[in-house]
Amino acid sequence: MGKTLDVQLKCYHCGSECRDGDIAAGGKIFCCQGCRTVYEILEINDLSRYYALSASPGTSQKKISTKEKFEYLDHAEASAKLLDLTDGIVSVITLFIPQMHCSSCIWLLENLYKFNAGIQYSRVNFLQKKITIRFNESIISLKNVVELLTAIGYEPEINLSSTEKESEEDERNKKSRDKSIYYKTGVAGFCFGNIMLLSFPEYLSIVNNVDLFLKSIFSYLILLLSLPVFFYCSSDYFSSAVRALQKKMINIDFPISLGILALFGRSIYEILSSSGTGYMDSLSGLVFFLLLGRMFQDKTYDILNFERNYKSYFPAYAVIKNEEREQSIPLSALKVGDRIIIRNDELIPADSVLICGRANIDYSFVSGESAAVEIPEGSIIHAGGRQRGTALELEVIKKTSQSYITQLWNNSDFTKPDENKIAAFSILAGKYFTLAVLLTAGISGICWLNTGIAQALNVFTSVLIVACPCALALSAPFTLGSTLRIFGRSRFYLKNASVVEKLSGINHVVFDKTGTLTSLNERSIRFYGSDLSQEDNEAIKSVLHNSIHPLSRSILKLYPEVRLVETENFREYPGRGLEGKVQGRKIRLGSVSFVIGTEAGGVPSGNSSSVYVSIDDDIKGFFRAGNIYREGLKDLAGCLQNYEVSVLSGDYDGEKETLRDILGTKAKMFFRQSPYDKLSHIKKLQNQNKRTLMIGDGLNDAGALMKSDVGISISEEAVNFSPACDAILEAQEFGKLGEFLKFSKISMKIIYMNLAVSLLYNIAGVGFAVNNSLTPVISAILMPLSSITVVLLATAATNLAAKIKGLK
Repeated sequence: MGKTLDVQLKCYHCGSECRDGDIAAGGKIFCCQGCRTVYEILEINDLSRYYALSASPGTSQKKISTKEKFEYLDHAEASAKLLDLTDGIVSVITLFIPQMHCSSCIWLLENLYKFNAGIQYSRVNFLQKKITIRFNESIISLKNVVELLTAIGYEPEINLSSTEKESEEDERNKKSRDKSIYYKTGVAGFCFGNIMLLSFPEYLSIVNNVDLFLKSIFSYLILLLSLPVFFYCSSDYFSSAVRALQKKMINIDFPISLGILALFGRSIYEILSSSGTGYMDSLSGLVFFLLLGRMFQDKTYDILNFERNYKSYFPAYAVIKNEEREQSIPLSALKVGDRIIIRNDELIPADSVLICGRANIDYSFVSGESAAVEIPEGSIIHAGGRQRGTALELEVIKKTSQSYITQLWNNSDFTKPDENKIAAFSILAGKYFTLAVLLTAGISGICWLNTGIAQALNVFTSVLIVACPCALALSAPFTLGSTLRIFGRSRFYLKNASVVEKLSGINHVVFDKTGTLTSLNERSIRFYGSDLSQEDNEAIKSVLHNSIHPLSRSILKLYPEVRLVETENFREYPGRGLEGKVQGRKIRLGSVSFVIGTEAGGVPSGNSSSVYVSIDDDIKGFFRAGNIYREGLKDLAGCLQNYEVSVLSGDYDGEKETLRDILGTKAKMFFRQSPYDKLSHIKKLQNQNKRTLMIGDGLNDAGALMKSDVGISISEEAVNFSPACDAILEAQEFGKLGEFLKFSKISMKIIYMNLAVSLLYNIAGVGFAVNNSLTPVISAILMPLSSITVVLLATAATNLAAKIKGLK
């Protein structure tokens, strides 16, 4: 089986060096039985391309975990704490994989479905070393999933912190505990100060009057102090540059590392040969100021991330039951133990226990399974599911489950193509900029050789240090990040920074009408028809109670004291109406065609919408809802003069003239539009090269919101969050939408301005460096200063523009 080798070889799987007792299979050498087993598993499943993606990609398998190690995963209590979501059949879990390190790891982990048909989907987050797996528990258990990962060399790290899911705030605090940048900056600053102190005889030109022994002592003390600066404080730059080179890339840390090496090497030579005092003061100052600049950048990024916590994503409200009275509260105020009411088509905002009601939960947003799952009372319903049927009463058991909805909104299934072009341009520009700097530094150094090696080295290192594409790379993220923060303070919450860029390019605005242009809370409702008995009113309220449609919520306000009765077989037909059975009687509410089954005349017109009522197919009358348009709509219409505007409404055209008076004669109106019609209209506009912005209420507009270039969901008092949207706008800020569009254009201008400033700065800095007018330490001060200037300019300009525009 094994054979002794006389030469040192490398394991085909993990790349570790091996000599004796190696195991050969198919002419390939393996360091242990574990690596050979993994190779055979991959070969059987036709996944040998894994080895082509990276040289020696695998992890050593000398320690093979036994199956007994994961027996505890078969216990329901353990799996319940680990799983992100389960409906009893399809489950989703996120695991930490510390062994993940290269492209081949990503490729293999995202092809897990080839090992077992029960694995439906696996997606890697390489930066966090996490994998999200969706699997069918009837085919493969959680224990088997973990065993499979372990068998191929990626044993997940499962511990107490894995079973106690951390909130976003906990994760931020965990990251903030990484103090290495502070330690390195402190060490570099200490060494820099003391090296300068020991260099004072040279600074004061009295070095010739100093005893040669003391001069030598000072030089070696300076060398000793420079060692931690070079080997410890500079390590991040070296490792980053090496990783980039391994991937055949050049990043911004490469010229920095080259400059540090040049300074250190030259200084070592001068000190050891007693031909000079070296440049250790410049070296330590360079590293200190670089770390200081990086620390400032990291701190600014932390601030931007903090501004976009879960509150930024979910301005929607939860309806809680408080002493037999329903009350709307912000989702951020939801606590463990709160009783919440979930109606038809509403999303479950937090992991909860079903107290009463018939739960039919659609987990399609999370698990990919569109069929609703019936869940009995007393069972857990996970966040992210959507109720399909009658209203439910739930008790919240895990507030931190909101973090999973954050993952849901950022799920790649809802990600639109054509992301941030500006950021991509900055990265590309930075790449070629680095190559240009290396070429300039090399040519300049060669040109200065005739004046002496010291001057050539000074020019070479100064050019490398002062010219940095950091400012180019930082311009877009900091400007867009500041814009996100400003929008968030004005209660306009964007999914990511690329939405700002897309908003700036919009030329066609599409509105839904009901619940978007019209106010949800302010309607004049009157009933026209025969007298209704107490039982009739109870039945009508009970059916309406299950719906979150704006008209349903408005009509419900007519029945504050009427009791609720259990509703059976509830169904809601988008754009048409509701139906259900209450105490054996069939109740229908909606359009006249839906209620009686055929088109009919006598439909009321004017500034109103009508909801007909039938009980056991006997029409009792209709509710006439006089629409009150949102405050600020006329101002918004004025801001949209340079845009094409369309209105897509599921209602009849009774308010066509009113809308035309508000939005202008150029606005196009389309009525009796189904959700499919709205989606088709967006596709048609895009085929005409229109950059579309769709504004809806998130109920029947999910398809149109998803298809549009930018989709904005208006949030009022229903949990109508939709992962398909790109942004959520609180209803109170609806009138500012025009200002948000203008501000997105201003943000792009600020980015271009910053790019120009950064380019001019680098041209000027390189010019001085080429002329030998800069020392390396001055270059080191100027380099992070350019990044700080860009950050301050982006922040100040966006905040000033926001103040001028009246945004918070």
